[in-house]
Amino acid sequence: MAGPRIVVVAGEDEIARACADYTCRAMERAIAERGRAHLALTGGSTPIALYRALGSAAFRDRLDWGSVDLWWGDDRFVPFDHPASNVGLVQDTLLDRDSGIAMPAGNVHPFPIPEADAAGEGPGWCATRYAEQLLAALPLDARGLPVFDLVLLGVGPDGHFLSCFPGSPLVDAPAPPVCAGVPAPTTASPHIPRVTCSPRLTENARDVLVMVAGAGKAAIVAAVLAGARDPHRYPSQLAAREGATWLLDSSAAAGLPADVRATAG
Repeated sequence: MAGPRIVVVAGEDEIARACADYTCRAMERAIAERGRAHLALTGGSTPIALYRALGSAAFRDRLDWGSVDLWWGDDRFVPFDHPASNVGLVQDTLLDRDSGIAMPAGNVHPFPIPEADAAGEGPGWCATRYAEQLLAALPLDARGLPVFDLVLLGVGPDGHFLSCFPGSPLVDAPAPPVCAGVPAPTTASPHIPRVTCSPRLTENARDVLVMVAGAGKAAIVAAVLAGARDPHRYPSQLAAREGATWLLDSSAAAGLPADVRATAG
């Protein structure tokens, strides 16, 4: 099976610039072809530099952000002002009032966690409502699943991506949901319930960009990209698909064998 394109750069600053350029090019292409772009954002530490780069003058002014819709691939089931919120992370970086982009409010689509909380509902209710939004707003594939123009992803130290953790039934659900509520994971912190898009939405996305930085991720990157295929153990192998790009810094790529590193662009 053909794998992803692997790109290795020096460090996190280079990852941020390369990811910002990649994101802009993907959005420009989608706008040119379809008049609108749908971008799925990610959380974690590595995207912070990316979001700040996108909010800088070099990239902020490059795109017609009014033609871009922002979505989230997953989030922790917490208020947006909670330190663990992926929405809060984006609000404090990419959408910061002073140093980010001026995004029309109607173009920003977080998981409806405040609405779920107000209704006394949990992650499952929240996931169902988000799926309804995605199905109404995005193009659909032959299976009726929404199609993102670009999905941004990271990889957890246990090999998870989105909120699809080792052993997750979402890996090979026969009738995959668009979104799902996820119990608090035991293999990764913070141990907080989640809401997530299905990993299937990374398989049918027009483009996927996986960002991984730091020596602490070297072992899991090697296992995912060069080890035996076992998505139940390493769900992020589902994002190591043909057409995806994995952008690694040299520390994260250090454990890759020579034959895999030789494919890096």
